[in-house]
Amino acid sequence: MQDNLVIVESPAKAKTIEKFLGKDYIVKSSFGHIRDLSKKELGIDIQHNFTPHYEISPDKKKVVAELEKLSKTAKTVWLASDEDREGEAISWHLAQVLNLDPKTTKRIVFHEITKNAILHAVENPRAIDMNLVNAQQARRILDRLVGFELSPVLWKKIKPSLSAGRVQSVAVRLIVEREREIMAFEPTEYYRIVADFIVRDDQGKSADFKAELNHRLSSEQEALALLERCKTATFKVLSIDQKPSKRNPPAPFTTSTLQQEAGRKLGMSVSQIMSVAQRLYEAGYITYMRTDSVNLSGQAIAAAKEEVIREFGESYSEVRNFKTKTKGAQEAHEAIRPSYMNRAEIEGTSQEKRLYNLIWKRTMASQMASVQIERTVIDIEIEGAPERFVATGEVIKFDGFLRLYSEAVDEDSAEGEAAILPVMRIGDPLEAKSITASQRFTQSPARYSEASLVKHLEELGIGRPSTYAPTISTIITRGYVVKENREGVKRDYLQLKLDKGNITRKTLSEQVGKEKNKLSPTDIGMIVTDYLDEQFAAIMDYNFTATVEKQFDEIAEGTKSWVDMLQEFYGAFHPKVDQALESQPVKSNQPRLLGTDPQSGKPVFVKVGRFGPVAQIGGAEGDTDKPRFASLKKGQLVASITLEEALELFTLPRNLGTFEEKEVVIGIGKFGPYVRHDGKFVSLSRTDDPYTIDLSRAIELIQEKRSKDLKSKEPIQTFAEEPGLQVLNGRYGPYIAFNGKNYRIPKGQDPAALTLEQIREIIAKSKK
Repeated sequence: MQDNLVIVESPAKAKTIEKFLGKDYIVKSSFGHIRDLSKKELGIDIQHNFTPHYEISPDKKKVVAELEKLSKTAKTVWLASDEDREGEAISWHLAQVLNLDPKTTKRIVFHEITKNAILHAVENPRAIDMNLVNAQQARRILDRLVGFELSPVLWKKIKPSLSAGRVQSVAVRLIVEREREIMAFEPTEYYRIVADFIVRDDQGKSADFKAELNHRLSSEQEALALLERCKTATFKVLSIDQKPSKRNPPAPFTTSTLQQEAGRKLGMSVSQIMSVAQRLYEAGYITYMRTDSVNLSGQAIAAAKEEVIREFGESYSEVRNFKTKTKGAQEAHEAIRPSYMNRAEIEGTSQEKRLYNLIWKRTMASQMASVQIERTVIDIEIEGAPERFVATGEVIKFDGFLRLYSEAVDEDSAEGEAAILPVMRIGDPLEAKSITASQRFTQSPARYSEASLVKHLEELGIGRPSTYAPTISTIITRGYVVKENREGVKRDYLQLKLDKGNITRKTLSEQVGKEKNKLSPTDIGMIVTDYLDEQFAAIMDYNFTATVEKQFDEIAEGTKSWVDMLQEFYGAFHPKVDQALESQPVKSNQPRLLGTDPQSGKPVFVKVGRFGPVAQIGGAEGDTDKPRFASLKKGQLVASITLEEALELFTLPRNLGTFEEKEVVIGIGKFGPYVRHDGKFVSLSRTDDPYTIDLSRAIELIQEKRSKDLKSKEPIQTFAEEPGLQVLNGRYGPYIAFNGKNYRIPKGQDPAALTLEQIREIIAKSKK
């Protein structure tokens, strides 16, 4: 008979904990939740206080049977699932399903997997916290109600197989609204004026620095007029403002700030970050990775202080206690930090090492001294003009926490590095080496990255950090949102330059609108959002979604009944579902008329068809001809595509000319864009655009394919001792051909390095 059975969620966690507990303990994993709401019908008895109908997941029946057997023979069962609401619910489900005796069942929690933390938890067990369980149940039931009742409305009114969700639909709304802001944005022209000045000291030594005009000019005429005035003007230092300043380190990581920072610095998706952090936690490297708290334990602060002093010296150490601002933070224990501060590096995969290093540096930096800065602002007078040039500079007097760590900023942030300025005095004359007026354009709002979406969701109080990863994955998987790169477009701009008394005018070009891994809505995402906004404004309201989260917190704190909360919600929600089902079909999925095709005189439409967004020529009422269709390009939207862009889609297939007296045609087929020549098809590379590719590039692709095909027909190996034996390249990879029969090469073996004996052995085994 086993004295103690410890049940945790994951095998990795079980393995780590087993090292710390003695031979009297057996540690087993439940592999996450063992049961969920029934998938038959709704799985909730609404009439009887929203009683949930749970069932054991089919893939967990074997696990449950093993745990049941072990729990019956154990003297004490220790439920050691994670310390948040989800973990509490897992423990409660285990207690219910395994029919555990409360007298011999103990609930233990710890926020780091270290020997001290585990032993401390065993010495301080508690009962299952039903308030936390009810908060989790309320979330699960409410989300099931919303999904179960809203999704059929979307099937009936828009398109089959769509889905809606309380947090996912609001997240899509944010992305749709941002896209509409971008579509409606009209760039405004302005001119930025930058001067290169020279200042000389008493000994005649010169130093260069830059300064910018204190306001933007709105036109080329204004910029030209200023440069004309500057031709004969003198310049001098009008004022110097020097102020000491300091920059404090950021707080240690919460789930949300880790998702944002690792997204920006390491380029990882939110789901990747959470998956890697989970592995680090289960291996005992970091504290629990789902937390709203920025607090560090006294022990952690002391250990960090010791490490900072050892690494950088006493002057770099500054003990700090960060306070959690989130009201009712459900996991307000500790921030995410290394389990041991003196462990700067770990063993693991590249991603695990990089994420751990980020967490270690951030934690250490939080206990380091502030950066001491001296900021300088110099006003420069233009003789006889009201405008001023302004030079700003920054000198770091003491680098403090920056010695170890600097926080990343969003790509769209306007923050730039301040220059170091030469020493100057008020009244010093300055020489303008050159003055440049560059035409610029205001920028549209930036599309969300995963990190900036998480930041905005948190600011609005929508969802919880632990829900952000599954929410973002869901909206991408369901096709409401795409994560994509944009190459950007070339844009010309004017540059006026005053140099040695002459003004020159140049047209330069720049690449604008380049994006990497940004989230944008699909057409169906926009249609669904519009419909839900119109019919279920309350559900889509940001304040409503944030209020629901606060109510979950109140249930977790024991100040609100979960049944009352669900009754309030459902009483207002259900009648709206009935109303929507009875209303007329939605009109937001109607074709959008772009204009007329100049060649045929027929109308050009765009719409979301059965297989995605398409452009259509013809097909209007009374038109007996068959309409023509063309799929929209990646990144094009029904809501924003222009007539010119739609007509370009119908230029395929394109005849580029002839090669070897046969036509070379570009088209798009089932497997993507291709070149067709002499009855053969060659795929275009990712960098080739089917609408702009020329004949010479198409010929290059045809010849590359021929060369590749010829090479694949050449034998990889032949043997003089065995003329009928060859190692060849086949359609499905290399194989052995011998006396009219073919033999598969075992995995992991290099076809070019096989010896005759090895091949004979493979043939002999294959014959058996």
